[in-house]
Amino acid sequence: MKDRGPSGSRPPARREAPSPAVLPRGAAGASADASLPFGIRLAGGLSWRLIAIGVVVIGLTSLLARLGEIVIPILVAILLTALLTPLKQVLVARRVPRALAVLIAFLALLVAIAGLVVLVTLTVHSGANSFVTHVIRSYRTALTALRSSPLGISQTDVNNAVTSAEKLLKANTSRIAAGALTGADVLVKTVVALLLTLFLTLFALIDGAGIWRWCVRLAPRNARAAVDGAGRAAWLSLHHYVRIQVVVALIDGVAIGIIAAILRVPFAAPIGVLVFFGAFIPIVGSVTTGLIAVLIALVYNDPINALLMLVGIVAVNQVESHVLHPLLTGSAVRLHPIAVVLSVAAGSLLAGIVGAVFAVPFAAAANSAVKFVAGGEWKGEPPPPVEPVPEDGDPSPRRDDDPGPGDVTTTA
Repeated sequence: MKDRGPSGSRPPARREAPSPAVLPRGAAGASADASLPFGIRLAGGLSWRLIAIGVVVIGLTSLLARLGEIVIPILVAILLTALLTPLKQVLVARRVPRALAVLIAFLALLVAIAGLVVLVTLTVHSGANSFVTHVIRSYRTALTALRSSPLGISQTDVNNAVTSAEKLLKANTSRIAAGALTGADVLVKTVVALLLTLFLTLFALIDGAGIWRWCVRLAPRNARAAVDGAGRAAWLSLHHYVRIQVVVALIDGVAIGIIAAILRVPFAAPIGVLVFFGAFIPIVGSVTTGLIAVLIALVYNDPINALLMLVGIVAVNQVESHVLHPLLTGSAVRLHPIAVVLSVAAGSLLAGIVGAVFAVPFAAAANSAVKFVAGGEWKGEPPPPVEPVPEDGDPSPRRDDDPGPGDVTTTA
């Protein structure tokens, strides 16, 4: 008989620990994870995911930087297409043939670019000689002020500084020549990039919808509805951003140009054009380019005139920030000011002036695309039609290349 306890009951059977060989697959790792505090597990999971995202972003940024001569024209062409598409659609709605509407929109772009170039060139050429004269006069005035200042700077000190500068220039003649050759190379690359931009813009106007269908076909079939909707939401944000920013930049350029003309600052027209392009960098662009007007006013006129020019530039910037943007910017492109500043800072850090220009519009577009995908409206929708682009003369209907589908509401 088996031994019984004092109470006569049978002692409990001893449980044997399972052999490691019979543990389920992954149970050892799971038990090790379970032994860690939840905060550690959460931090570890987030850490490796953030590291993976950072590696992808850095790699993609490096690749785009190497392909900058191709990427920049593509980005500029996208913005120009977003700007010119409404004009093409208005002409098509008025029963203008599609090809003629594209041609008119493209020619309007060429005329605008040529007009700005001619205006700036003629104005600068006509005032170049007087600019040199005023620079020399300002230099002599500065020398006089230094001699009479309490700093104790004499004419001999100034002459020694000029002599040292001349020696430095002579010692670095080869570097200056190499810099001139580099400048010529940059000019050639700029011309090539401009021609490539115009070429891409023209073909995007001709059949942007067909190009987008081709891009959607690259995605897996189950993801095409999400890719198509996200792309159209991003395009809608770009479409609105470009229109609003052109209006704001035009107002900034005209206002600062008028202020310069009232204060009799030379080169008022080129200053307005420069501010117009600078205003495409939100918050800081118009002020930074407007400082050139302050410098010209200081050289040509006097410090009081330069101070008045600076006050006018700051006033225009405040009107832009507190009146124009809140009034014109709709929900489709609205970003928090902190997001705008951080986007501009990150873009300028990664790609200089080009990055600062493209940071905000593409941040708004990315925000709209992510919100569309995260919203899940695309789930259960059939894949969009991605049939090949019809050949010339093919009567099959084309999808309308409206900047955004009517049933997509997006905020950025």
